Amino acid sequence: MSMIDQLRRVTTATIAPQLLKRGLRAVAMHGPMPLIAGPGIRLVEPAFTLRYVPMREDLSTPEKLGRADNAGRRAMEETPPGAVLVIDARGVTSSSVMGDILALRLKVRGVAGVVTDGAVRDAEGLAAINLSCWCAGAAAPASIGGHYAADTGAVIACGGVAVVPGDIIVADGDGAVVIP
Repeated sequence: MSMIDQLRRVTTATIAPQLLKRGLRAVAMHGPMPLIAGPGIRLVEPAFTLRYVPMREDLSTPEKLGRADNAGRRAMEETPPGAVLVIDARGVTSSSVMGDILALRLKVRGVAGVVTDGAVRDAEGLAAINLSCWCAGAAAPASIGGHYAADTGAVIACGGVAVVPGDIIVADGDGAVVIP
């Protein structure tokens, strides 16, 4: 049985103290919780990262948002199938990091889910898509209202925890944990 398969059988409430005993103290994210709660909701997959920085008027424009080289758009295409897109939103929940259209793109591409310390939009649409999503809430404003997608595949902070691409993300009803 692979490590991923073994982790699928263990809760975040068990994993976090076990990592603490091994000297890893900063592993439990603060903020991300399941968008749709329910029994058996779990996510155990490697991380791919997207980092947002504060919005700046000359960077966060509708024209730039639609360009193929926009980091937010690239993340939708670069996140490997089976991976978790982990989004650093700096804990900002007044504007979203994605909505149902981008979530559907991730789902079609086979991405396992999304974890962010920010907000998402189109919560009902996201629920209908059934893409696993851990977030810090919902907000109607689009990302360009408060964020600029800076880069993908970099070391980020999400929920107060450092996330390196390839780290294993374990998420359940108690939140999300990063396993280096």
